[in-house]
Amino acid sequence: MISFFVEGIPAPQGSKRHVGYGRLVESSKKLKPWRAAVAAAAASAAHALEQPLDGHLRLIVRFELPAPKSSRFGNRPAGPPDLDKLVRAVDDALTDSGLIVDDARIVTISASKHWATDEPGAAITLETIEAP
Repeated sequence: MISFFVEGIPAPQGSKRHVGYGRLVESSKKLKPWRAAVAAAAASAAHALEQPLDGHLRLIVRFELPAPKSSRFGNRPAGPPDLDKLVRAVDDALTDSGLIVDDARIVTISASKHWATDEPGAAITLETIEAP
């Protein structure tokens, strides 16, 4: 099992916008620095391993989002960004970092969004699990 925390404002991946000539780019300018932060933290965690994680993996991620002054959703963020798009950015950064062979190896995910009490970011845990 490997666990680490990435400081920063989690950014979603997946929403694209058309910029002309058939080109699409990520709509969030925060995505690139967020993925770089996740990849750097994951690469640092990977130094403890002899090789990248392979096989069946469980990803557990707790996103800590900046708390607004007030929210109609109470004590849990139920609005944007979408949880699945936040997870997608983490998955790809874990692969880019070399911590895991491929994000296709992740067979189970537990993800949640919370208002940050301290620094925003994401607590990430990866576990190898036995095949059923």
